[in-house]
Parts: sequence; C-alpha cells; structure tokens
Amino acid sequence: MGSSLLALTVLLAALMAVAHRRNRQLHREAALIAGAQLRLIALRLPLALLAASLLGKLLPQAVLANALGPQSGWWGIVLASGLGALLPGGPMVSFPFVILLKQAGMGFAPLVALMTAWSVLAIHRTLSFELPLMGSRFVLLRLLVSLPLPLIAGALAWLLAVPDAVPA
Repeated sequence: MGSSLLALTVLLAALMAVAHRRNRQLHREAALIAGAQLRLIALRLPLALLAASLLGKLLPQAVLANALGPQSGWWGIVLASGLGALLPGGPMVSFPFVILLKQAGMGFAPLVALMTAWSVLAIHRTLSFELPLMGSRFVLLRLLVSLPLPLIAGALAWLLAVPDAVPA
C-alpha cells in the first residue's frame, strides 16, 4: 500500500468515526451517497483506463516525444497548455489520458502545464457552464487572469524539476 493510499485510509477512518459519533443518521446517508458514487466510478474507471490504453497504442510515440517530451522546452509547455485547455471531459476521461501521455514519453513540465490548463482553462466547461451561468464579462476577465497560469506552472516545473526524481 502506497503512502498516499495509507494516508487517505487513515483520514477516511477518522472522518467516519467522527461522523458516526455526531449523528448516526447523517453518517448512514453519507455512506449511501458514497456507495452510489463508488458504483458510478467502479463502472467508468476501468472502461476509461482501457480506452486510454488502446488510444496509447495508436499515438505515434516519436511525434509525441518530439513535441511534448522532456526536451521540448517552451514549445512543449505552450503546446501542452493548449492541449489541456481543449481536453474535454472530467477526471474519468482526462486522468487516464494524461497517464497514457506520461507513459508515452511526455515530459514533466509539459505534463504540469497540461494538467494546469485542463484545471483552470477547460474550454468545454467554460462554454457549457461558466459562460451561461456567470456571463461573458466574468468569463473574459477570468480567462485573462488565468491564461498565463499553465505557462507559469510549466515553466516552474521545468526549472525546479530534477528529471531523475520524477516518477515514471
């Protein structure tokens, strides 16, 4: 068991004990909701991982390594930022795809830029949720202040990362 899984397990056990002591009915309701979410994830995650693995066999590894590999520099960070902003879907789609890109040879700095862009710029979420709910002025201002974040994160990852220390 990895240290992060162990930490999450201990945290979960502590939260469950506190919730159970405070209000058993709320604890039961929370457990039912968690079970429903687990069933959704248990069905989707294996399919998403399988789809990402199959897609990985179709990606041209040499092209990916050139464009987004560890030696791609600023161009790789910029390209990954654009790809992250365009990457559709939630975590069940995006994380298996990112795992695939990492296994295919994507560099650490472009990977950080991609994940940051997916988190803060995601065009699909902006168009489908943010624009209709928050309005164009808010979206424009938020995008203006958020646009440099993937580039900054990628640049910091490029400057601070020791290539051999990044887990494969």
